[in-house]
Amino acid sequence: MLFAGPDRDGVADGKITVAYRRWAEPRVVEGRIYRTNAGRIEIESIREVNPELIADTDADVALADRQNAKDVRRRLRGDDSMPTFLIRFHLVDEPDPREQLAAQSDLTEADLADLRARLAAFDNSSHHGPWTTETLRLIQTGPATRAGDLAASVGRQTAPFKLDVRKLKNLGLTYSLETGYELSPRGTAYSNPSTDHDSYALDGYGRGGRTVPVARNSFRVVRISRRAICEFRVLPKAAGAKVVRVEARTR
Repeated sequence: MLFAGPDRDGVADGKITVAYRRWAEPRVVEGRIYRTNAGRIEIESIREVNPELIADTDADVALADRQNAKDVRRRLRGDDSMPTFLIRFHLVDEPDPREQLAAQSDLTEADLADLRARLAAFDNSSHHGPWTTETLRLIQTGPATRAGDLAASVGRQTAPFKLDVRKLKNLGLTYSLETGYELSPRGTAYSNPSTDHDSYALDGYGRGGRTVPVARNSFRVVRISRRAICEFRVLPKAAGAKVVRVEARTR
């Protein structure tokens, strides 16, 4: 759910605890917690109402911060042939677990292994080829860039690109900004490991045993085909070298 203008401030302050929505079907479920632009809210109840029967004296009108029943009807959006729903909710004050996860910057080997496995699963199940490393790199090098521009830079459509970024956000790797995205501390820690030895599943290609120069704490992606995936193993850094080297093997 999104709240516009003063409604957003009212929900964030806990003053607005009711919303009227005109939807083709219910979009929220009683008892669930939803992230909104005004904070997290828990749905207490949702029921269909006849907007013509809303009265000025209904307590819900005031709790929705509407002047009267006419004001409720005037502010409804969407086709008036669709049903109107009355949603009661309350603001959830507890910290968002996803925000707490994103704030973690000290990742253990177990954390890194878990993230690699999850990202590899996203890549393997994708219909458009591996995308996780490329998308993290795009966000890291272009924070606050419009999603449409990021998607276009790699030849993708905006809507499915945004869905993929949401998957990364659910793992605590990215933040959504007013425009575009940025890596979270967790995402930065994953993308810039501090150790000299590690393994990564990247969008790229390498013949067995081939070594590829990679700048410290960054990835070099050599793409040959849309579905080619390599495992890059960081080799010990030579004394005085400005780059580390990785061994690339196809999977």
